[in-house]
Amino acid sequence: MKQYEPFEGVIGRTVPESTPWWPTPPHPPKDAPNVVVILIDDLGFSHFNCFGSELVTPNIDALAKGGLRYTNFHVTPLCSPTRAALLTGRNHHSVGMRGISNWSSGFPSMRGQISQHATTMAEVLRDQGYTTLGLGKWHLVSMENTSSAGPFDQWPLQRGFDRHYGFLDGETDQFAPDLVYDNHRVNPPKSPEEGYHLSEDLVDHAIEFVHDAKSIRPDRPFFMYFAFGATHAPHQAPASYLEKHRGKYDEGWDVARERWFARQKELGIVPDFTQLAPRNDGVEPWETLPENQKRLACRLQEAFAAFLEHTDEQIGRLVRDLDELGELDNTLIVLMSDNGASQEGGPFGILHEMKYFNFILETPDEAVARIDDIGGPSSHSNYPWGWAQAGNTPFKWYKQNTHEGGVHVPLIVHWPKRITATGEIRPQFHYVTDIAPTVFEAAGATVPETYRGFDQMPVAGASLVYSFDSASEPSHKTKQYFEMGGHRAMYHEGWKAVTRHFPGVSFDDDRWELYHVAVDPSECTDLALSEPEKLRELIAMWWHEAEAYGVLPLDDRGIELFGARFREDSPHPTSRHYTYRPPINPVPPQASAGIGGRSWDLDATINRPPRANGVLYATGTENSGLSVFIKDDHLVFDYNLFMEHHVLRSSVAVPTGDSVVGVRFRRRDTDGVVTLVIDDKECGSMELPFVMRIISSIGMSVGHDHGSPVSKEYKGEFAFEGKLQRVDIQLVSPRAKDEGEILAREGMARQ
Repeated sequence: MKQYEPFEGVIGRTVPESTPWWPTPPHPPKDAPNVVVILIDDLGFSHFNCFGSELVTPNIDALAKGGLRYTNFHVTPLCSPTRAALLTGRNHHSVGMRGISNWSSGFPSMRGQISQHATTMAEVLRDQGYTTLGLGKWHLVSMENTSSAGPFDQWPLQRGFDRHYGFLDGETDQFAPDLVYDNHRVNPPKSPEEGYHLSEDLVDHAIEFVHDAKSIRPDRPFFMYFAFGATHAPHQAPASYLEKHRGKYDEGWDVARERWFARQKELGIVPDFTQLAPRNDGVEPWETLPENQKRLACRLQEAFAAFLEHTDEQIGRLVRDLDELGELDNTLIVLMSDNGASQEGGPFGILHEMKYFNFILETPDEAVARIDDIGGPSSHSNYPWGWAQAGNTPFKWYKQNTHEGGVHVPLIVHWPKRITATGEIRPQFHYVTDIAPTVFEAAGATVPETYRGFDQMPVAGASLVYSFDSASEPSHKTKQYFEMGGHRAMYHEGWKAVTRHFPGVSFDDDRWELYHVAVDPSECTDLALSEPEKLRELIAMWWHEAEAYGVLPLDDRGIELFGARFREDSPHPTSRHYTYRPPINPVPPQASAGIGGRSWDLDATINRPPRANGVLYATGTENSGLSVFIKDDHLVFDYNLFMEHHVLRSSVAVPTGDSVVGVRFRRRDTDGVVTLVIDDKECGSMELPFVMRIISSIGMSVGHDHGSPVSKEYKGEFAFEGKLQRVDIQLVSPRAKDEGEILAREGMARQ
C-alpha cells in the first residue's frame, strides 16, 4: 500500500526479511531550559519593592537579586493586546487584538482572538518537544465563544497548551472564580470559608502539572505561562494579609510617591536626572482631602498591597518547588506586568468596580459605610487615581494611555545557569514582542514559516539574550509604535511622540507631545514647539508603522463594543430568543442572553413537587446580579444592585405540578419595573431605582446559583428541587419606549 507516514526501514514479506524503523520524536536541545513566563495584571512600574515601592514582595525581590531587572521595558496599555503580543512576538494589531478580547469590531485589527497566522510560544515549543502548561487568565478568545458549547479553537489547549487551569475572561472573583480546566468548567475545590483563594489554587495546579511532567518525562523541558488574576480588580486577599497592611499608607499618596521616587534613584531604577512627573489631572493633594476620602483611599490601597504580597508568596511557593525538584538552575523565569496601574477606580476609588462600568460615581461618604468589606469576598474594589499614579512612579497617566504610565512596566529575568551578572540592571529599550524571540533563542527553537497550513507572519520582536551579559550594548530594539483606543505614540532611538486622544475629537485634531525620553524618561518637558521637525518625523513614522502592522482604521470605540452581535453564526440568535435546557454548565456573560441595560422576559417551565424550592436562573455574584427562585412556595426575584437588594415575592403561591413561572423586566430611563408572572397571570410588581447595564464578570447559571450566592435569601447553590424543563429568555424587540434614545445618549456619554 501507499505509505502515508514516513518510514525509513524495509518491509519484506516476513519479519526476518524486514528492517524496523522508529521515527524520532521532536526533542529540544540537550541543555534547553525550562521556561516560566509569569504575568502580573495591572501592576505599575514602581509596585515591586525592588523597583522602588515599600510594598512587600520579598520573593520577587529575590528573583531580581538572582537575575536582571530591565528598567526600560514596555508593553501595550491593555491586557489582551499585551498577552497577544507576548505569546506570539507579533504586534497586537497584526494578530487581531487591538483591544480586549470581549470586542470584535469587524476589522482585521480587532477579532477578539489571535490570528492563525501567528503561532504562540506554546505552539512553537510544543511542536519542538516541550511540555506546555498554562495557568490563570487567558482573555485571548472571543468571549461569545467561551461557553461549554465552544467553539474551542481559540481556547488554550487549541493554541498550543497541553494542559490549562484558570479562567477565560479579563477578570474573575478571587474567592468564587469562573474556573476552566482544560476544555471544561469546574468548581473551586473548596470554599472561601475553608480558605480558598484563586492565586493559591493556581499555584497548587502549577506544581501538580510540573510534578506530573517531570516525574514521568524528566528529559523533557516545560514551558509554563502563568498569568495571575492579581493584581487586577477585584483586589481581594485573605484576611490575615489584609490585617498586616492596616495603617501602612495613612501618610497618603504624595508622601509615598516622593519616597518611592527617591528609592528608585537610590536603587538605580531611574537615572539621577529623572524628574517626578506632576500629578495627573484629577489627583488632588493628599492633605486637602476630606477625612472619609482619606479613610477610603487608605483602605483600598491596603487591599491592593495585601493582594500583591499574597501573590508574591504564591510566586515564592512555585520557585521553591522548582528549587526542591532541582529544576530552578536551568529554568528561565520571565516576570512582568501586562500594563501600568489601572485608572478604573476613578478619583475616589471604588468599593464595587462594576459601578465604574455602569457610570456610577460612588462617593467616599457612601463607600465608607462598608469599609470593612474591602478586600474580602463581599467587595469588588479598586483604588483611586492617586494610588494608581503612585504605582506608576515616576510617570504620568495610566493603563489605557500610551504615555509611560500606561506602557512602562517592570521586567525581571532569572536564569541561574546562564545569567552571571546577578542583581544588575539593564537600561536598554525593549518591548513585549521581544519576549517570544528571547524564549526561542534560549530554547533553541525555530519559528515555522507555515503552521497547520497557515502562512506565518514574521516575528516583530528582538531577543533580549544579547543583554544578559551587557548593560552597555546598544538596544537591539530601536523603534516601536503604540496605539490604544486612539491614544498613540512612536518611540525611536530615545525620542517619543505621544498623544492622548479624547473620543469624539477628530484624530487630526489630537495634540501631539514630544519628549527626548533618553534624558527625560518621565515625559516632563514637552519639546513639540522647539523641535517641530523631530515631531513631524515621528508622526510620519507612526503612520508608516500603522500601515505596516495593520493598525488602521483608527477606532476609539470601547465599551460599546461589548454589545451582542445578532447573527446566525453567533450564540445570540437573530430572534433574540434564548432557550436553556438543564443540566447546563454556567454560561459566561457575553455568551448568554444579554439582559443588561434593556427589557426582557423570562419564562421557566417547571414541574414542582410539594414544597420544592430552589434557583431557576441566576447571573452575577454576591456583589451584583439577579436571581429568580422559589422559596417557601413563592416565586422570588432578587435584584442585587451592588449589594443593595431589591426583593419581590409573588402574591400567590407557585402551584405544584406543571406551571410556567417568570419575570417581565422593563427598562424605562435609567430605572425600571419588574413584574412576576405565574401561568401568564401577574402576581406582583416593583420599581427599580437603577438598571445595571453591565451586571458582572460572572455569567448565568440555570437550575442553581453558581459561585457566590446572588441573593441573601439562600445559601450555596440552592439548586432547584423539582424538574426544570427549560428557561426561555426573550429580549424585547423593538425596544421599550425611548430605550433606543436612552442607549444612544449613553453611547455619547461613553465618548
